[in-house]
Amino acid sequence: MGTGEAVLTAVAVVWGLAVGVLLPRPAYRFAVEPGEPWRGECPHGWPLAAGARGWLGPARCAHGDRFGPGTPAVAGVTAVVCGLLGAATGPRPELAVWLLLAPPGVLLALVDLAVKRLPDVLTLPLAAAALALLGAVALLPGHAGSWPGALLGALVLGAGYLLLFLVNPEGMGFGDVKLALALGAVLGWYGWGAVIVGTFAGFLLAALYGAGLVLLRRATRRTAIPFGPFLIVGALVGVLLGGRAA
Repeated sequence: MGTGEAVLTAVAVVWGLAVGVLLPRPAYRFAVEPGEPWRGECPHGWPLAAGARGWLGPARCAHGDRFGPGTPAVAGVTAVVCGLLGAATGPRPELAVWLLLAPPGVLLALVDLAVKRLPDVLTLPLAAAALALLGAVALLPGHAGSWPGALLGALVLGAGYLLLFLVNPEGMGFGDVKLALALGAVLGWYGWGAVIVGTFAGFLLAALYGAGLVLLRRATRRTAIPFGPFLIVGALVGVLLGGRAA
């Protein structure tokens, strides 16, 4: 890795740290069951702290207690993700898109882990943003992807997940279908190889996680698991490999 690439990766890590600090509060507020309003109180019924009533930042009660996902852990994970993307993509313009989409991806994974739900208010704008931003990047010199490939990837992966949902609604939620639109777009940018690798990696990781729970007797074969985080990590693997190969 040259000096320029090292500096770029360091900048990506700093970006991940800075943005990751803002994710615990929305992760807590969005983690509700379908039909329930977004959270506006801490777990014990106290109001949120005066400076914590917005949507971004750490999660704190008015009397000082912290709750929800730990800020250092979330910031650390986001920083690692952004650093990996920076190292794999290099100084190509699509890196800006990956760094903008990575924090919402982490946020979705946190919400799904908490309540096994992927809110429409996050998944659908993420898909639209992915296609719009990649469309803009496709107009710039130096990019290494294809916007038609991103669009086709979103449509094909979304249709494929919809088919799986219709065949077995208990095995996949409709939120995963909507998430597939965004994941298909980012994977399709680098071609069908990235789509196949990223999709397979997501299913493999979910299967290994489920098998591990069964072996540890913490779940049965019928136990539902949050699928979104594994799809997101699988897509990350596909983008990293696609960026390296491009």
